[in-house]
Amino acid sequence: MRRYTILLLTGFMLILAVVAGATFPTDADKKISKVPMQELSAYTTLPPEIVTILAETYEKENHVRINFSPVVPNELIQNLREKPADLILTDSNILTTAADLNLLTPYISETNDAVKNKFKDNHDRWIGVWYDPIIFCINKDYLRKLYNIPSTWEELAAAKNVRIGITDFLAADASSNLMFQMIGNLGDEKTYEILSGIHPKVVQYAKFLSNPVLQTGMGEADISIAVESETLRYMQNHYPLKIIYPEDGTACIITGVGIVTTDKKKNPAAANFADWLLSDDAQISLQKNGFYFLSTNPQTLAYKTFAGKNLVLFQNSPRFTEQQRHEFLDRWVKTVRFN
Repeated sequence: MRRYTILLLTGFMLILAVVAGATFPTDADKKISKVPMQELSAYTTLPPEIVTILAETYEKENHVRINFSPVVPNELIQNLREKPADLILTDSNILTTAADLNLLTPYISETNDAVKNKFKDNHDRWIGVWYDPIIFCINKDYLRKLYNIPSTWEELAAAKNVRIGITDFLAADASSNLMFQMIGNLGDEKTYEILSGIHPKVVQYAKFLSNPVLQTGMGEADISIAVESETLRYMQNHYPLKIIYPEDGTACIITGVGIVTTDKKKNPAAANFADWLLSDDAQISLQKNGFYFLSTNPQTLAYKTFAGKNLVLFQNSPRFTEQQRHEFLDRWVKTVRFN
């Protein structure tokens, strides 16, 4: 009888252990779920598909929700004044304007301190997290026929028997930004001379940044003046393309983050998210979904494995007024596009 009592007690203890083991994770999960989700608000001019990827990845990894509000570029500053957010994620031109209006507060960390000065504000009020340069995208079949590969803007303008793809300067900020930076670095006369040389060879002034790359990949154009991100995307899909970096310099769009100045106590969560945007985790999440930008953080693997070490960016970053920009574009339309 005593032996059966011991067996019964042993069986009871085993059952108790199994029940306790099964219920503990559930209780633990309930406790974790009760931890309130921290939230940050952000204005952005980036496409919704990009910020959705970033927000979902960051929330999953850090239990912090980023509530992005997409706005058009010319409304972001006004929105920021009327209803401040925690941070903004946009291009460097808007960030510079916001900083000059004292709408952004400086933040310094070990991570953003490694970023080169050309990719951030002099007073650390915003930090560039990635950039997208304009490059020459060349069809590999056409490349095999060339004795001299165009490697400067003047060489491209002087090239013979070449079909060129380009996005209309009136259709995309990245395209018009190329013209403005060329004017700021090469001068307006030289810029319009180069654009006049390119114009007769243009297959089509595209409406979207991806179309010139697609034309070149399909053999409908020989060379396209394109953003690198779109070129890399098509190269990942096995289009026969090669990237050439203009030796005399090129323009780029810098995407950066700024923490908004408020009367509230400084929110460390905003700085943490800004640092995360400079990480390999952010780059990997974008690349998995077909977005290929160049990291500004030299400590990341994405930066170290970047093949374009000979990329030369224009030194001057001119800040033309809206009136000046309009006049430059109007001059291009009248003297180049429809001349």
